[in-house]
Amino acid sequence: MDKALQPLLSPTIRRHSLGLGLLALVLFVAGNWHQAIIGFDSRFVLFAQEMLRHGPGFFPTTYGQPYADYSATSTLLVWLLSLPLGEVTSFTAWLPTAIASAVIVILIYRLTAPYSQRWALLSVALLLLSSTFISETRAVSLDQMLAAVALTVFYLGYAHDHFGASKRLHWLLLLVILGFAIRGPIGLVIPTGMLCSYYLINRQWRQLFTFGLLALALLVACIGLLLLLAKLSGGEPFMQEVIRMQFLGRMDGTEGASPLLYYFTSSMGNYALAYPMAILVLVAILVGGRRPVDPALQLVLYCAAAGLIVMIGLSVPQAKKARYVLPMLPMAAIIAAYPFQVTRGRLFACLRVLMLGLWTLIPGLLIVGLFVARNRFAKDLGSLNPIFGILIALQVLSLGLLFKQRLRYLGPAFAAVLAVWATYIVMVEPLQRSLYDTRTFTVQAHTLIKEQPAPIVLHALGKDAKAIKFMVNLDCDRVPLFTQQPGDLAPIQAPAWLVMSQADFEALTDPRLRSLSPVLIGQFDKNPYVLVHLVKASQP
Repeated sequence: MDKALQPLLSPTIRRHSLGLGLLALVLFVAGNWHQAIIGFDSRFVLFAQEMLRHGPGFFPTTYGQPYADYSATSTLLVWLLSLPLGEVTSFTAWLPTAIASAVIVILIYRLTAPYSQRWALLSVALLLLSSTFISETRAVSLDQMLAAVALTVFYLGYAHDHFGASKRLHWLLLLVILGFAIRGPIGLVIPTGMLCSYYLINRQWRQLFTFGLLALALLVACIGLLLLLAKLSGGEPFMQEVIRMQFLGRMDGTEGASPLLYYFTSSMGNYALAYPMAILVLVAILVGGRRPVDPALQLVLYCAAAGLIVMIGLSVPQAKKARYVLPMLPMAAIIAAYPFQVTRGRLFACLRVLMLGLWTLIPGLLIVGLFVARNRFAKDLGSLNPIFGILIALQVLSLGLLFKQRLRYLGPAFAAVLAVWATYIVMVEPLQRSLYDTRTFTVQAHTLIKEQPAPIVLHALGKDAKAIKFMVNLDCDRVPLFTQQPGDLAPIQAPAWLVMSQADFEALTDPRLRSLSPVLIGQFDKNPYVLVHLVKASQP
């Protein structure tokens, strides 16, 4: 360890990092207690609801049947948090992800603070300004949990060599097992690849082969255990379904396919500002001429290699989604803030001015965006006066801090962070929950169904799609009947309750159904849906 770093490697940094992580956690859960469940969260909340009713298992369940795409790890976390309340809420569902995000904040600070506190804080600011990080933090996100595991593995390897931390091979192995438990094979491969990239650049061949081979053995063992548990949970057919959904489907494009360079291009928007600024910083390093490679620049190169491993590795499977490369984001944030660590170089000075300008303008740009949103979504938005007041105050504060030498960069950066998060929590989330609400229609339908109990038929909702968004709001063990084509409704015997979109109802040609009038019409996931009561014909 460099002796010059010794005074900085003290309990002070650990205390500061924990304090920063705690503040971040408060921000991540602000305003979240019992919000309506929408979108992709519905699946995970339904998992936890069924586990709360029936107890834990190796796999989550839907409609009482094991679900092949995930192991039960994340559901167990939500279940444990929900036990004291006796119900699953948005708070208990999101809290594991929020804690994972706070861990990322802590580790970014610890990686960079020994070199510069300003670099550390601005790295955190760039992380918090990334749109995908914000949306995934306030949701159930296995990829965010994996990002925390992967960064922890990288940090432990780096801290051993540079901060004098003890060797912790057993922790590294436990962490990659945890990654597998959370995210399947990809959850073990990504942390392993990130740490192996560090060993490769350092030419630490012994550590590279030792950790790499142990991780490979663990991967084989974990896959074998996963398939064994799948067979015990649902027999041979379910085991084959696990193989299809967790392995083959993602590789061959069955679960959806995207272009090879999808992550390299889409991340410009999905991970702005951190990702595009990181690209510019790396270009500045390359064209800036040869310079002594100090420990801070070495860290940047290690982060670049680790982030590149993630993006290249995940570009191989055909199935690609923006959130899959979340483990790359902490690396991009550290690289993007590097210009505030170096004092020389015209290109770095230009990047500092560019970022400072963007941070300073963000509150004002959000004010303009709110005016546009208010005109477009007037009926879905409440009063925006409070958020306008917050943004105006932050804009004034940001401009004022430009003239404070010590806070010239940190002030506008964190004013921008507060502006973005306040806008997301106060305006964007309520708007999303209004537009994509499923709770209101479902609760109204369930009230009518309880008055005259009968089987529920979900027509053309998709057993693994909109049907889950309906069932998550019932929080009971009723298993509906599923139909897909209009002809599937012919055998349905009265009495029954039919749920379908208004468009599907109007397209029906069966005279028995066309003669009925919906007893309920309402918005469900941004579309009009109907509830129809099919009753027995009266006897003459």
